[in-house]
Amino acid sequence: MGLYLNSRRPRNNYLEIVRSDYFTDKTMMLKELFPLLGNGDIVCSQSDEQTGQSSKYICITRPRRFGKTVAASMIAAFFEKGFDSRKIFGGLEISTCRQYEEHLNQHNVIYITLSECPDECSTYRQYISRIKRRIMNDLAHEFPNACIDTEDALWDVFNNIYELEREVKFIFVLDEWDFVFHRDFLTENDKHEYLSFLSNLLKDQPYVELAYMTGILPIAKYSSGSELNMFLEYTMATEEKYCEYFGFTETEVDALYQKYITRTRNARVTREGLRLWYDGYHTRTGRHIYNPRSVTAALTNNNLGNYWTSSGPYDEIFYYISKNIDDVRDALVLMISKEAVPAKVREYAAVSMNLTTKEEILSAMVVYGFLTSENGKVFIPNKELMDQFETMLLKEPSLGYVHRLAKESDRMLLATLAGDTDTMLEILEYAHNTEIPLLSYNNETDLTAVVNLIYLSARDTYRIEREDKAGIGYADFIFYPKNPKDDGIIIELKVNHTPAEAIQQIKDRGYALRFSGKLAEKNEYTGRILAVGITYDKAIKTHDCKIEVLKTF
Repeated sequence: MGLYLNSRRPRNNYLEIVRSDYFTDKTMMLKELFPLLGNGDIVCSQSDEQTGQSSKYICITRPRRFGKTVAASMIAAFFEKGFDSRKIFGGLEISTCRQYEEHLNQHNVIYITLSECPDECSTYRQYISRIKRRIMNDLAHEFPNACIDTEDALWDVFNNIYELEREVKFIFVLDEWDFVFHRDFLTENDKHEYLSFLSNLLKDQPYVELAYMTGILPIAKYSSGSELNMFLEYTMATEEKYCEYFGFTETEVDALYQKYITRTRNARVTREGLRLWYDGYHTRTGRHIYNPRSVTAALTNNNLGNYWTSSGPYDEIFYYISKNIDDVRDALVLMISKEAVPAKVREYAAVSMNLTTKEEILSAMVVYGFLTSENGKVFIPNKELMDQFETMLLKEPSLGYVHRLAKESDRMLLATLAGDTDTMLEILEYAHNTEIPLLSYNNETDLTAVVNLIYLSARDTYRIEREDKAGIGYADFIFYPKNPKDDGIIIELKVNHTPAEAIQQIKDRGYALRFSGKLAEKNEYTGRILAVGITYDKAIKTHDCKIEVLKTF
């Protein structure tokens, strides 16, 4: 046992996870790895042979907080020698598999968390030397008869062990392989050295039984030529294989929620709330995937909230957008208005400092999980991320007209509640006069985007539903107050109609029934119900609006 070789660390990490209140069993992923091991032989499919790739080389890329490190710890804890892991895996799904005993604690595992740096690390040499030194020390301790020379290259040492110790092989589990690419100290030459190091260590080496890597960015981003082309890459957007093991599926969230309801007094989290806050990601075949860290945090804390980052609520998002504000700003208007934006998303993100075009920036944000993509469009996946985008809009003056419109949203809500249509028209005209390039004002959809933006701050005190089923139709917007004593708001938008006609539609179709309780039940909402008609006349290019109190409870 050592720091990297058959280490206690992944076993202890995974044991802690298994013992957690909202553990989800994803051990059947191990069953998919068993055929790749056998007696250590390379297992290739026909397609792999044609591309020169071996299926014993796997790279999983996902946004942060989607369970990559959990899976890496699980794999190492299951396979590594020197422990009896039955008390961890004995009651889990993998224990029912035929090859369970054959592989449990039967392999030498090199487990490295590549996101760790030495103290006061300022150069790539310091970073990689720590890794090399620790592996070398572990091998020298475990194989004292292998004539290890610490001056040799690591791959030479592994090959000596393979030859002298009866063909000893190793499973390599490398978590966060791309971490070092985000360090300020890394030069272009360092990048090539790092890729060469991984290639020399793993590629075509007889001592490699399995190489399993995780990261955010796919290898293709950094590996030119043939350096790491032996890896099969599995991203959420392009490959369905392994998708169910990263993130939570609908079925898994249902099960966790039932456990939460059973064990939690005064449960404040709803199942619908979990969907609104943490769903929104999709596999290649369209299956919904939830952010696992956020779901478990919400259930543990009995509170729906933003668990995406531990510090800096919007800094990371703005980092990408700031690379080309002018090109991305208009897309932001639509996405924050809950619209999807057409974009040709690449399967990799550009090097962070080289982001220049809208396509590159949006691609990077999809890779990092700030956006999601489906059917050729990108959008903000859920409320957790929407909150971060909203915070950015309200705090960044460099976003120009988008920031200014968002800042007007406080005034717009107050004017609506006060029936101050003059102020509402002033703000609407200001929004129109910004001449947002993406909005042509040809239909209600364009008007919807503007309304979303100028009521941005209302999301703090209202649950805003668009195209909400109400009465005998669908209301354009219904604002449900989080405090049931506050006023509810119904907004109907029209182009080339009058505000009176918009309000009449609200009445005729019974949209206000959404605020009434079921028959014989006490009404949940006790404030006023306001009908708001907002219109735009294309001929004279002006807005109009009207407010009417429909009901006072």
